[in-house]
Amino acid sequence: MPAARTRSGEVARYLRLFLLLVLSLSSLSAIASGPVLVVGDSLSAAHNIPQHEGWVALLQDRLNTRDVPAPEVINASISGETSAGAVARLPDLIARHQPAIVVIELGGNDGLRGLAPSELAANLDAMIRMSREAGAKVLLIGTELPANYGRAYRDRFRAVYVDLARRHAVALLPFLLDGVALEPGLMQDDGLHPTAAAQPRVLDNVWPLLQPMLP
Repeated sequence: MPAARTRSGEVARYLRLFLLLVLSLSSLSAIASGPVLVVGDSLSAAHNIPQHEGWVALLQDRLNTRDVPAPEVINASISGETSAGAVARLPDLIARHQPAIVVIELGGNDGLRGLAPSELAANLDAMIRMSREAGAKVLLIGTELPANYGRAYRDRFRAVYVDLARRHAVALLPFLLDGVALEPGLMQDDGLHPTAAAQPRVLDNVWPLLQPMLP
């Protein structure tokens, strides 16, 4: 009888360990297959064009064509959004959606308002930290300011993204509108926002950095 009880106890212990392993793997799988959360401004919010033609919607379409289950893409971008507004919204967004990847595309409105680069850096730093602490990978997307803001300010602004990406070891796309901003027909009349025709090219800028993060 004692030997039988010992074997029974060992079996029970192994079953508990097996269940813990299964639960752990399930948790990791849930994180890996979680949604892609895009937190941006008007450049990601499909400003003045149909939502389904914006680069974020096109990202979902591209993911749906892959041979593996596609994560949901959640577009939490708002036209006119600043880094201060986004950092205040992010905790609730993370708690609600539990993203596997957070794409941060912010800064244009901060720059146009003449915000100190140090304030932009502090807000983006907090967003990166929150995302990483929640177990999400981060893609940081930078922007460029118009030439009339002066070289010194533009250089300091640009350096914010490079410094944060290096410090946190996160992927960086320096300029979302690379190959778009100066191309005829690809920008709206305001000179700030890409047209619907430009959106596939914008997605092509994002895709090489985002694809390696996908499960």
